[in-house]
Amino acid sequence: MLPPDHPAIEDEAIGVALCLGQQPYNLDHLRAAAQLLTSSKVNAVRLCRLAEQERCEPVLLHIAKVAERFVPELEPWAYLRQHLKPRAVPRSDALPHWTRLVNHTGVTAPDGSGKTIWLCRHE
Repeated sequence: MLPPDHPAIEDEAIGVALCLGQQPYNLDHLRAAAQLLTSSKVNAVRLCRLAEQERCEPVLLHIAKVAERFVPELEPWAYLRQHLKPRAVPRSDALPHWTRLVNHTGVTAPDGSGKTIWLCRHE
């Protein structure tokens, strides 16, 4: 059994911490951050400020741009696309492919369409 959540640690802080470049590289951390931050409980203004403070705007903007493809109005991603300024980074090829941030059916319908669902946390 997991211990209870610590309410003093905000979801925005956990999400940004999962995106920090100082962590050992792990795509699962980025996927977990995307799923954790996809919530109506997340304060987009606070998330934007933390992203700038911790210099992880490129990661969060990447996630926000992928979200735009599947759920364009979903917050906090729509807010981040409008308010976070892009910052030059030496490499962006290590950021997760869009398929790591969605649930995509392995079976394609006869009309060629598949079903793709943005990963959200269950609240």
